Amino acid sequence: MTIPSPRPPGLRTVLAAPHVTPLLAGTLTGRLPAAMAPIALLLTVRAEHGPVLLGAALASLYALAGAIGQPLLGRLVDRTRLVPVAAATAALSTTAFALLAASGCTAHPAAAAVLAALAGAATPPLEAAMRAMWPRLLPRPEEQRAAFTLDSVSQELLFVIGPLTATALAQLASPDIALAVCAVATAAGTLAVAAQQPSRRTPPAAHREVHWTGALRSRGLLLLLAAMFFLGVNLGGFNVLALTLADATGATWLAGLLPAAVSVGSLAGGLLFARSPWPHPPSRQLLYAAAGFALCGLPLLLVTSPPLVLAVSLCPGLYLAPLVATAFLLADRLAPLGTATEAAAWLIAVIGLGQAAGSAAAGRLAPLGTTATACVPVLAAVLAAAILAARHDLLTPTTSEKPA
Repeated sequence: MTIPSPRPPGLRTVLAAPHVTPLLAGTLTGRLPAAMAPIALLLTVRAEHGPVLLGAALASLYALAGAIGQPLLGRLVDRTRLVPVAAATAALSTTAFALLAASGCTAHPAAAAVLAALAGAATPPLEAAMRAMWPRLLPRPEEQRAAFTLDSVSQELLFVIGPLTATALAQLASPDIALAVCAVATAAGTLAVAAQQPSRRTPPAAHREVHWTGALRSRGLLLLLAAMFFLGVNLGGFNVLALTLADATGATWLAGLLPAAVSVGSLAGGLLFARSPWPHPPSRQLLYAAAGFALCGLPLLLVTSPPLVLAVSLCPGLYLAPLVATAFLLADRLAPLGTATEAAAWLIAVIGLGQAAGSAAAGRLAPLGTTATACVPVLAAVLAAAILAARHDLLTPTTSEKPA
């Protein structure tokens, strides 16, 4: 007689654990500016009748500075504690947002560029810190899988709510108010996280000597980062594909609904993943999720009918939250001792850089038509899965890394 696998703990079980709900709520509040600021900067420049190029440059500077700053801040958290690093960076980022809101962007473009870069570079490392804290808050492996899934699903919601909030504030009040809300959210989220006792603990390996390469000396983590870069390329290219399809078909609603369809699919996939027992190690789960994500995206090369492409876009989304959740879970396990926050920060950074690269590549191909544009997200997803499959053995933590 076969004994059925025990049902894994659900998201409610994770949220009921001590400190989890206030910590997650605080980090999500502090993460909100990452989803709001780019569109808020674009809308601010437009409201001031400035050139679109300036708005795009400010949004890009903010994102790029954040991608560069997060791994450095993550390493600093690993070597000290979260609270002082988060407090100092929150003060800088909040001040930069407040000055952008008060002074505008178009009148002093050079100053606005410096402030946008400062706001991004000084983004408190709350997202990476939260993902590094999950194993300390929930020591059981099955709970950790549910926790990382909850984190990924919450992040997906954040990137739906953030742009909508920035747009609504810009229309109902002014884009300056949206930038001011970014300042308030940064400060409020950091204070909420700092108030929780786990945030004030010194990391267990903070006083150990760490190699100058930090988390990057793990070959398995480098493999994971390479694959997740191409996941970012997929996401960035897909947004451009949505706009290209909207223009080509005349269905303007596709530009917003296609990314939303992926998000809806991701939410559903995350909830199913959290409740489904997968009798495979995380490395195998990651490979299956990446393969499913790539295969479900292949029809985008052929489908152009608006209803069909909307339905097709739901399918890869089903694998997105499991893919991201398992990637962060593995990053924590593959990270050398004392580098968990830095490892999570690197993963966040490479996905962001991949999105920028994917948007640029798909934008170059957009004049050639929807099929050419679709090649960017489709091929990127295939490459991500192929990288993971090629050296799957590196995704098993070694004795020099943290045990699973």
